[in-house]
Amino acid sequence: IFFAFSFGPFLGFWTAFEAGCKLGCLCLPGGGMSSAARLHGILDNRANVLCCTPTYAIRLGEVAREEGIDLASGPIRKIIGAGEPGAGSPATRARLERMWPGARIYDHHGMTEIGPVSYECPSRAGVLHVIGSGFITEVIDPNTGRRLGPGEQGELVLTNLGRWGSPLIRYRTGDLVKLALEEQCVCGRYDVALDGGILGRTDDMVVIRGVNVHTTGVEGVVQRFAHVAEYRVEISTQNALHEISLFVEPSPDCPDSSALREEIEVALRVAFNLRVPVQLVEQDSLPRFELKAKRWIRRA
Repeated sequence: IFFAFSFGPFLGFWTAFEAGCKLGCLCLPGGGMSSAARLHGILDNRANVLCCTPTYAIRLGEVAREEGIDLASGPIRKIIGAGEPGAGSPATRARLERMWPGARIYDHHGMTEIGPVSYECPSRAGVLHVIGSGFITEVIDPNTGRRLGPGEQGELVLTNLGRWGSPLIRYRTGDLVKLALEEQCVCGRYDVALDGGILGRTDDMVVIRGVNVHTTGVEGVVQRFAHVAEYRVEISTQNALHEISLFVEPSPDCPDSSALREEIEVALRVAFNLRVPVQLVEQDSLPRFELKAKRWIRRA
């Protein structure tokens, strides 16, 4: 397993590394290395599992293209995406699968406050199982607190079991989820299943001209376009109303950036029934992220 991030004091990275060691895996720390060096570390050591944020896995794919590295003939067969919800987005997952041919993308979700929460179903991509031995799981209406049943979207509420140092009872995670209809999953497990994984956040929504716009919704549209290297969303306030603008950096091999801009504008209008202005920016002008991506910016 190649861990493509600088560890620092963040506990989540260390627990993942130690868990891999306990499984008997050769665990390779990738801290303090450039993206190109990490790619060569993966190839030289024949690592078949990559663990990083989905955003950084995309960045590594870009660097591989720049370096002339053929990932299709590389050793990676599994990518565990953690730290942000991108690996659960069908569009982001599809993009990662195009950049890393032959690799299966696995989503993983947890929180500093409550620990590792879920793992992706081995039989159904995009479905997360809450670790049954670790949590009591509820889904509630975030506005009324009413408990919801299978098939209804609401906020994930967790009570952790066995964490004596930091017990949390009915902790409101802020994650939007939907319980699966089936009690037993096709994989044979009875652990609570979340259809579609983490669908969004209760606190990442902005109201634009009466329309609720979530960060995951915008990502689901933008990541469908293979020639988008990176993007940024800027939120501004005009006459007490929120407005958003999208800045897109085309990939170096984009054949027609103007056509790409128009296609994205149309896709956003179809998805949200809003006109979202899209501006093209120069290559390598938007930041790249090793950890959690910060693509949404508020302007005064």
